Amino acid sequence: MDDILLLDAGITHLSEKLGILDTERFITLILRRQSFDYTKWREKNLFIGMSVKEISQAAQEYCDAFPEE
Repeated sequence: MDDILLLDAGITHLSEKLGILDTERFITLILRRQSFDYTKWREKNLFIGMSVKEISQAAQEYCDAFPEE
């Protein structure tokens, strides 16, 4: 996927999930935090205390709940 398609898909998804106003707020928050590193944030904040099996089970439950995504 090229950069333009990725940006379009990301904005579309955010808008559908958050609405246009909160999408704009989200983008503004990210831009304000110039040193924001999503990868480091994810490592410190997601899946804390979960085993690989638990993460896999949560992913499967999500896929089952949202099959069209």
